[in-house]
Amino acid sequence: MDLKKSYCSQLISLTPFDLHKTLINYYVLTKRGSTELLKRNTANDKCDIDVIREKHQFLWDETTSPLSWEEKLAKKYYDKLFKEYCICDLTQFKENKVAMRWQTEQEMVKGKGQFICGDKNCNNKELSTWEVNFGYIEKGVKKNALVKLRLCSQCSYKLNYRHQKKEVRKRCNNSFKKQSNFDIKGKGKFKKEGNKPTECQEVAKDCERERNNIWRSNNTPLQEDKPRDEEFEEYLTMLLL
Repeated sequence: MDLKKSYCSQLISLTPFDLHKTLINYYVLTKRGSTELLKRNTANDKCDIDVIREKHQFLWDETTSPLSWEEKLAKKYYDKLFKEYCICDLTQFKENKVAMRWQTEQEMVKGKGQFICGDKNCNNKELSTWEVNFGYIEKGVKKNALVKLRLCSQCSYKLNYRHQKKEVRKRCNNSFKKQSNFDIKGKGKFKKEGNKPTECQEVAKDCERERNNIWRSNNTPLQEDKPRDEEFEEYLTMLLL
């Protein structure tokens, strides 16, 4: 009873505004669930990664500069990516849906996408290179980009499940390069000599000489064709023996 009297005496001594605040605080602290009204609405809060995901572009136009700070942040993240090879996700390859992105710095250092299979769930190292016309929708606009992928045999099958892509192979150069020798005479003077024939060229010349000698030589006897009757008689005698 003494506590109630002291509390009531304190309330009576307060001004109307202070009395209002104390009663509201008492109501908020004692009623169940009423403290949720004091929480701030965090539905529209965004961190840096949310801004990058919202403003990110697969290919930025280098001629135009970003205007807002969100676009500048996304462009700064884009500049840190390595755009030689792509990393892909082939989990929905049967639906002809392939997700692609550029290499990060850690993936480039490890060799992921270049020396290790470019599928994010694969680590094979026997790879083949593919050129892919990557079609994607960005901000409601259909876009295309020609990218390179290095995949293993299993992931290559998944990539070409619906449409055959173009495989990139190294070109073999079998042409012989001309060799020139230089002799040094004096200070900074070079004398250019004639090109020496290679071993293959010398062998080819020897073969041509032998062919010409065969046709030019008159010592080789020429075999005359036998009549057909004589050949037939010889054939019968061989059978009867």
